[in-house]
Amino acid sequence: MIDDFVFVDEFVPGIRWDAKYATWDNFIGKPVDGYSANRIVGTTALCTGLALAREAAAARGLGLLLWDGYRPQRAVDDFLRWAQQPEDGRTKRRHYPNIERAEMFELGYVATQSGHSRGSTVDLTLFHLSTGELVAMGGDHDLMDSLSHHDAVGIRATEAGNRRQLRSIMESSGFSSYATEWWHYTLRDEPFPDTYFDFPIRQGVNDIVSTLSRRGKNR
Repeated sequence: MIDDFVFVDEFVPGIRWDAKYATWDNFIGKPVDGYSANRIVGTTALCTGLALAREAAAARGLGLLLWDGYRPQRAVDDFLRWAQQPEDGRTKRRHYPNIERAEMFELGYVATQSGHSRGSTVDLTLFHLSTGELVAMGGDHDLMDSLSHHDAVGIRATEAGNRRQLRSIMESSGFSSYATEWWHYTLRDEPFPDTYFDFPIRQGVNDIVSTLSRRGKNR
């Protein structure tokens, strides 16, 4: 793996993860190109911020569950190819019930270049340390709908409060939120703000396939 990128669970003890894009449980309905292992990768700076967030969450009886971290550019390219395919309805109801595939990009839910590919962005939620149950947030990961916005109308007061709690934890730990996705946070002082990487996520791999240094949209 490239220097300064690590498996997050090895640097932040007690953190949970479920790398959705390494599984069939995601909006394209299959493992995504570049995710060969169900692990979360990120920069060491990201891990420092997440360690602070884990401590802040633990003080409230909560833990962190990560869904995504570093995302290879080839994964984003896979999203683009999928968006150009005919609709089959397999994941639409759960992930994008009120929009068409192509609109994901127009509305900012998916980008042709992702902030995730810079290595210091995460998708995450909270869980109760006492039971392991996820905290109710009024919508699941990658629900591409106005219900996922931070200021969403139509969710319960407790769910809105839980989103604010996650936001408080993350912002106090050095992260910035993303208006249309309650689960998405980027380290404010990220070490590679203009570099988009493309090495695959593999168990125990120590080489880079390629590195992209391009400027573009963030997600």
